[in-house]
Amino acid sequence: MIIRATIVPDLALSLATLLPHSAGPYIALVAVGFAVGISGHLSGLRWLIAAGIVLIFLGAFLFPLALNLTEPTPPQLKNR
Repeated sequence: MIIRATIVPDLALSLATLLPHSAGPYIALVAVGFAVGISGHLSGLRWLIAAGIVLIFLGAFLFPLALNLTEPTPPQLKNR
């Protein structure tokens, strides 16, 4: 079965609408990643350390990058 190339970008755009547009959830995900990684170091479980690293990477880089790449216009800075 051949999948058309237009299905993937359409799916990515619809999934990107589920990402939050504020920084709070991303900061919380990074904090949880650090907590998981620290508990993995304390317990000596390598898979828990790896899970913490993945959570930090998702919250600090991958999800915000996906949000910025799928927005039609860049966010505007407001002067207060």
